[in-house]
Amino acid sequence: MTDTRVHTETGTLADGRQVIYFDTAPGAGRASFADKRELGERAEAGQLRYDPLRDEWVAVSAGRNARPQLPVACPLCPSEGHELTEIPAPDYAVAVFENRFPSFGGAVDATEPAETADPVGGMEISVPATGRCEVVCFSSQHDASFVDLPPERVELVVRALARRTADLSARGDVAQVFCFENRGVEIGVTLHHPHGQIYGYPYVTPQTRAHLEAAVRHRESTGRNLIGDILAAERAGPRVIAANEHWTAFVPYAARWPFEVHLYPNERFADLTELPEGHIAAFAPIYLEVLRRFDGAFPGSGPMPYMSGWHQAPVSEHRDLAWLRLEIVSTRRAAGKVKFLASSESVMGGFVNDLGPEKAAQILREAL
Repeated sequence: MTDTRVHTETGTLADGRQVIYFDTAPGAGRASFADKRELGERAEAGQLRYDPLRDEWVAVSAGRNARPQLPVACPLCPSEGHELTEIPAPDYAVAVFENRFPSFGGAVDATEPAETADPVGGMEISVPATGRCEVVCFSSQHDASFVDLPPERVELVVRALARRTADLSARGDVAQVFCFENRGVEIGVTLHHPHGQIYGYPYVTPQTRAHLEAAVRHRESTGRNLIGDILAAERAGPRVIAANEHWTAFVPYAARWPFEVHLYPNERFADLTELPEGHIAAFAPIYLEVLRRFDGAFPGSGPMPYMSGWHQAPVSEHRDLAWLRLEIVSTRRAAGKVKFLASSESVMGGFVNDLGPEKAAQILREAL
């Protein structure tokens, strides 16, 4: 069913990429503004290369190396005068456009996920990097941050992400949709305008596969949903930092990051497209509270750098087991100190938590 609370207009950028404007009312007319830049041909797709040792796909996209590093003119601000940007309109609420420097996707025509290729018979298997990469601008205000958004705008962002999840899932070459935001130079952010991204992966990611395999084993041994059991245990435990009728935010028992908060709906939905209106409205205030607690963890240290991403069900498998949830993590472990992922984490995947989940939960509860 189409969400009548969100209205879209679609335009075309100078190199043929799509830009979509999301508003709470019709008739804004933003798509009528043309992109006057001369961009040339759009980027070609890279490759997906199969790693037989890890049983994983790796995107190789050399074109991304040309993306801007802290540009003087922000490409995510609205176009104004001679400052022509990725957003041709002079103002917007929420805007989504195809990434000019995609990890995969780009100028490619495909009708099925790359992972349908049979990785058998050789050590050097590659396929075109199909799928889609998009940028999501949360506000036209350059100096804002997600935590500064009013609840109504957060609701619009969630509806936009749900709409893009539905549209990308229907493409045929997308196996999983991942919506995420990175904030802070410690995370590697090069554009400080409030924005996130959407990856329409042409394969199911290793993290999601591991979670689903664990969920399958749990159901076979208990008959229950693994995420549901985790949520029930955490709701009864000491690490909950915020909760309301529809959502619970907690630091997980085996958190890997110095600050790691999982935000779960209290009932199961496969992805953002299934969220009822009441859950969308209830999400906005609790997520803004979590972000304020992050920023208040170390007074005087500035905004907390973080990575925030939605775990959603794959497009066509285990949708009955998957449980939509948001994960927010930070590398900051103390005032002025950052947790670097060194050899144990980066090479072996063996995480060491220097702070401790209970201590992190205590800091966040006391942050406001």
